[in-house]
Amino acid sequence: MSELPMCRTCGMQYPEPRADCPICEDVRQYVPLTGQAWTDLAALRSSGEYEGRIEEQGPGLIGVGSTPKFAIGQRALLVRAGSGNFLWDCAAYLDDAVVQRITELGGITGIAISHPHYYTSMVEWAHAFDAPIYLHEGDQQWIGRPDPSIRLWSGTTLDAADDLRLINLGVHFTGGTVLHWPAGEQGRGALLSGDIVQVIPDRTHVAFMYSYPNLIPERPSVVRRAAELLEPYAFDAIYGAWWDAIVHHDGHEVVQRSAKRYLAHTLEAF
Repeated sequence: MSELPMCRTCGMQYPEPRADCPICEDVRQYVPLTGQAWTDLAALRSSGEYEGRIEEQGPGLIGVGSTPKFAIGQRALLVRAGSGNFLWDCAAYLDDAVVQRITELGGITGIAISHPHYYTSMVEWAHAFDAPIYLHEGDQQWIGRPDPSIRLWSGTTLDAADDLRLINLGVHFTGGTVLHWPAGEQGRGALLSGDIVQVIPDRTHVAFMYSYPNLIPERPSVVRRAAELLEPYAFDAIYGAWWDAIVHHDGHEVVQRSAKRYLAHTLEAF
């Protein structure tokens, strides 16, 4: 199945060839000026250009991605929770060496993805590790490659394991989700946020956007609700979607003051 078409811009894998990529045609992504282009995992693997990148990102958190980056370029996080290894978000590139290394680390018991931009080759990952994929039903329409391994969930929270909770904030996408790991950071708590809560260069704040490449702000009501939903959760660190995109301390306060700053600026415009 590694020869199934993948969008070069976002990495979404589809079950059959097509002319368009709905993810890239949406306002939250883009089709390059050079036009829609396609590849597949087999081509990426045989090109000799790419290799897996697996590096520690924090206590009990292993980053998984590729060198060089492919498509959007996000890195996933392997959460080494007490309940078992859990993959947060999905890197588009996957080869035998990556599978072997993660197997040596204990494999994967489950996968959850923050939003459709990172769905990419999720079914390949699920099949490689015989793991279910947890996606919020609010983003069902964006699934590029349907598969029995996908388990849709609804509502605001889902305990993907005894020690891991998914929280649907609705930022960026209707199903935009973060992962709370209470035992992370030696018990101080970690929030794995993808770019639902975006870690920015100024680590004293985070950002909330509807479209990052096209610079469309998120709706104030959505940001306010997200801050309210996260208020009861304790977390010291925030791990974003990119290598070393980490808020190491005071994560809870960073989110709350960022939401206040965001609302002050956006509501002032009206």
